[in-house]
Amino acid sequence: MHRLLRGELFMLGGFVVAAAVTIVLVMPPSIDPAAAQWSQTSSGPLTAADRDLLIKVRQAGLWEMPAGEYAQTRAESQRVKEVGKLIMGEHMDLDLITRQTAKKLGVALPDEPNPDQQRWMAQMAAESGPAFDKDYVNLLRAAHGKVFSTLASVRAGTRNSDIRKFAGEGINYVMRHMAYLESTGLVDHSQLPEPPTPAPAPPVAMAMEKRRHT
Repeated sequence: MHRLLRGELFMLGGFVVAAAVTIVLVMPPSIDPAAAQWSQTSSGPLTAADRDLLIKVRQAGLWEMPAGEYAQTRAESQRVKEVGKLIMGEHMDLDLITRQTAKKLGVALPDEPNPDQQRWMAQMAAESGPAFDKDYVNLLRAAHGKVFSTLASVRAGTRNSDIRKFAGEGINYVMRHMAYLESTGLVDHSQLPEPPTPAPAPPVAMAMEKRRHT
């Protein structure tokens, strides 16, 4: 009886192993979603993050250029008018670079701003005077901070030389635009996201730093 039971268990175990092997052979291997979005170009691998950067910069221009036009007629502050004109003109140049880079790399670009950006445009289109000045400066400053982080992150890690060049140029544009906006004196820095909290230093680094100061 026990001998028969052991034999049945042995056979059952064999069936389970065989079934598992069959499943492994039949089922397709799992694919890393990020890796599946890579494509090879003459300037190196192009990732989803690289494509997303081009799209985000394109959309930034699609709402900031019209916003600059609004500033010419709706702003009360002369400096806001000047800043609007500067940012509008420079975004026209950056948009050309964006479209040229996207065409070279085969990336499809949008032709309209995203829903948030469209809402900001509608908000400013209904304002004038000091209310416009405040919203124009702070909406654009917040948006530039977000795209600056994306540009820096992609520039630090991209494997594509065209994207490295594009991100470097984009960083220069965005840094200038943040400085323009801050020159109006209207930026509410308390409403901007705080910088990330630094990670605690590892014990070894802390010990070395302590010895260096003793």
